[in-house]
Amino acid sequence: MTDFNLPADGIFIGRIWSPEVGGPSVVTIRDGMVVDITSKQAPTVRDICEMEDPAGYVRDAAGTVVGSLSEITCNAGDMSKPHFLAPCDLQAVKACGVTFASSMVERVIEEQAAGDPKKALDIRARVGDIIGGSLRNIKAGSPEAAKVKAALIAEGLWSQYLEVGIGPDAEVFSKAQVLSSVGPGAEVGLHPISRWNNPEPEIVLAVSSKGRIVGASLGNDVNLRDVEGRSALLLGKAKDNNASCSIGPVIRLFDDGFTLDDVRQAELDLSVTGEDGYVLNGHSSMKEISRDPADLVAQTLGRHHQYPDGLVLFLGTLFAPTQDRDTPGEGFTHKIGDVVTIATPALGSLTNTVRLSTECPEWTFGVASFMRNLAARNLI
Repeated sequence: MTDFNLPADGIFIGRIWSPEVGGPSVVTIRDGMVVDITSKQAPTVRDICEMEDPAGYVRDAAGTVVGSLSEITCNAGDMSKPHFLAPCDLQAVKACGVTFASSMVERVIEEQAAGDPKKALDIRARVGDIIGGSLRNIKAGSPEAAKVKAALIAEGLWSQYLEVGIGPDAEVFSKAQVLSSVGPGAEVGLHPISRWNNPEPEIVLAVSSKGRIVGASLGNDVNLRDVEGRSALLLGKAKDNNASCSIGPVIRLFDDGFTLDDVRQAELDLSVTGEDGYVLNGHSSMKEISRDPADLVAQTLGRHHQYPDGLVLFLGTLFAPTQDRDTPGEGFTHKIGDVVTIATPALGSLTNTVRLSTECPEWTFGVASFMRNLAARNLI
């Protein structure tokens, strides 16, 4: 593990497992040190995100040094030592799908191939011949998008992914249960039924209950391409499994030096390194997103749907791996032991190791355990 490659000028909030109290503590990073700022005023990350000025509170909050960042990042997964958790706690974990045109094309291919990677190569070439580069700068829900959709339907390539990819309404789904996300250095899980899967490097927004975007982090929306490709009704099975959602390393709070405009311009890099020496490098540019992040938040939270504890929202990815790993024409799929790193300068880096969901540590610390722990510490 690295020290997350965090920029020196950011205001960060995260969580660590504290063996001394048998539960999570809220922390920030100051001068390379991890500082516990848990208090009765703000015992959770959720409470800080609900404040009028989260960055100001974290900047000035009193705290206790737990250890150096480099020291604690080495403790990943060791329950006897302080180690980083996903930086969200009571927030709902939501995700947006098909928010990039190129990603939409790959979802269409998955569906047309019915989860069979051997069929995907031919379908990919056919779709490319029809649309060319016409989707790169298209705005979802626009008249131009409607024309592209009509052209694909006329060619017999209709897909429900077209509707959410370039239609007026975004796809928003529940990615994981509250408190089930894993953090930096943890193992990420693949459901054992999957044979075709990939990482999805994304930015994750931290959003208050009032719909105010207060910060951002990185996320890996682990994806089972064959499961979702068989039927979009299997989305829950493809997306929500033990350890299948990674967020981190910390949340960078918005302030004068980091705003939503920086998120809109972010460039994400992905690397996958296999135990067999295989290396895959990928990229996702937020400049090419088809739906503005603020619009995605507005479609998720509002008068139509409330989240009293706020939410974290995956924004989707441009990255769709088509590079063959083993068999020509079958594209990329994970192998057990792959190390996945997602990075962007403003938010640092998030690294996880791929295992089967059935081999990752079971999720046992839920909301009831969290509330009892906070009560025992006289924090609530």
